[in-house]
Amino acid sequence: MESNRRTFLKIASIAGAAAGLKGVTSAFSSPTSDTAEKQKKAAAAEQIRVLTQDGKLVCVPTSEVTDVSEPRITVSNLEARAGIAGKKFVMVFDLSKCDGCGKCTQACQKMHFTPPDREWIKVFKMQDSETTAPYWFPKPCFHCDNPPCTKVCPVNATFKRQDGIVLIDNTRCIGCRFCIAACPYSSRFFNWTRPVESDAEKNIPYSPERGFPRRVGTTEKCDFCADMIRAGSMPHCVSACPMDAIYFGDENENAVTNHAGETVSMSALLEDNAGYKYMEELGTKPRVYYLPPKNRKFPKPETNKKAEGMT
Repeated sequence: MESNRRTFLKIASIAGAAAGLKGVTSAFSSPTSDTAEKQKKAAAAEQIRVLTQDGKLVCVPTSEVTDVSEPRITVSNLEARAGIAGKKFVMVFDLSKCDGCGKCTQACQKMHFTPPDREWIKVFKMQDSETTAPYWFPKPCFHCDNPPCTKVCPVNATFKRQDGIVLIDNTRCIGCRFCIAACPYSSRFFNWTRPVESDAEKNIPYSPERGFPRRVGTTEKCDFCADMIRAGSMPHCVSACPMDAIYFGDENENAVTNHAGETVSMSALLEDNAGYKYMEELGTKPRVYYLPPKNRKFPKPETNKKAEGMT
């Protein structure tokens, strides 16, 4: 009995010590395990799956992916050439509101991945005479209804759609640059060297409605953000204008809207403010209008430091 009792106590004490040791080990190992698990989840969260152009699903760091809040819709080449049925898109710049900040240019370059050496929409400082104050003049492609560029292209790479937008298909472009010579507005650019592309740009399927990924030896220009219009969004320059100086809309609906959501009658806006087309005498019939810089709605240029940086 005594021997059995001692054996039982010895076994019990060993078991208790083992249980205590297990508790201590568990107390120290659990946080380590939790930390490792958290680190693993954090690492996974820092990557995102993307579909490459050749159909492969790969994981890339989120830092390599450009944040594009607007949807990207890819349509067939035939649909891109046809345009959106029943629409006639127009743009109106109110020069009395433009302060030359260049936000429109910055937004355009960011969302089209354009390099620093080109600006699809340029902002020029203008002055009609020595006795008048200077003003700012944004100049995109004018998407002419009688475009000289489309007439000289030998391979139909640049074309006019039924909705008024003029686009370039760089899968057809042979780099002859006839369109650049024909454009009286100097709105086109040429890729002289092989473009440096980000991973985000490479992983977006090509469409003439976007113009990227771009290719060496091809021409490019403002595209009125045709893919964003198809998705129901405003062009990037319109959305980024803090002065609400850019209006965009459908001529068939006789309505244009700016960044503030102000929707007005296009015909009334042009008539009440003496709207005009730039170099209309050339017969190109541009689809971009301007309102004269009268009754300026911002400080004088000499006090506007933000605008001076653009000159």
